[in-house]
Amino acid sequence: METTSDSFRTSTGVDLGLEHFGDPAAPLVLLVGGPTMLSWPDELCEALARRGRHVVRYDLRDAGASTTGDPDAPDYTLRDLARDAAVLARDLDDLPAHLAGIGIGGMVAQVAALDHPDAFSALTLAGTRPVAPGPVDADLPDHDAHTMERAFALPAPDWSDRDAVADFAAANAEVLGNDPTAARATAARIFDRTPSAEPAVHRANQLGTVFAALDCTPRWRERLSELAVPTLVVHGRRDPFFPVGNGETLATEIPDARLHVLDEAAAAIPHDLVEEVAAAMVAR
Repeated sequence: METTSDSFRTSTGVDLGLEHFGDPAAPLVLLVGGPTMLSWPDELCEALARRGRHVVRYDLRDAGASTTGDPDAPDYTLRDLARDAAVLARDLDDLPAHLAGIGIGGMVAQVAALDHPDAFSALTLAGTRPVAPGPVDADLPDHDAHTMERAFALPAPDWSDRDAVADFAAANAEVLGNDPTAARATAARIFDRTPSAEPAVHRANQLGTVFAALDCTPRWRERLSELAVPTLVVHGRRDPFFPVGNGETLATEIPDARLHVLDEAAAAIPHDLVEEVAAAMVAR
């Protein structure tokens, strides 16, 4: 399927890297990067396009082809990222868009839908949770401690070495229960799209570490009941990073949300389940 790469400049001078799939005149599905657009599998984008959607996936700031500053000291907030999504959706289509976020991109999507409800017609939240990075609410399951211990025990790669970064991504994926081969290939593609040779920038592109320094206040969980758009929550049953209880909570606290659990998946959307996920998204 033919795809086109593009960029969008916001009113504040921020460039966002984009990729389009499908007919630009079709209803828009906007996929928020987590942090890069490649967190959304090509196959899923193509499956949505085959179902009559104009699919646009994009990189968050400090990721991929989007504006890069200092990922260790971002000069923007989570709400700025949410505003980027709303501005982009309105520029791409006169009608409200179906907004989808994965991982940390799911946090952006929640805030965007709450702060800019007129910009969005539906919401998909994949492998995410209703609170910001950091200490988790007492009623939510935190990262699996044993898995995190194993992940943090992996030696950090030379972030300027493409092969070392790809090897690290494969090893990390194996610990998290994702497909190491797919993770290795995606990490290499992310590396090639990273516009800077700085190790800190490569680390941020691969791991989304900018969120550790990002201002994510105020809380938004208490506002989830305000969401009035059809919402799909997709979550891997075996996800140790954001355990499935987080998805269950989102589906409970968002009115009329539908929970779709992928029993054999961890954090990433496996390639053999993209048709299932695409069908569930279109049904919303």
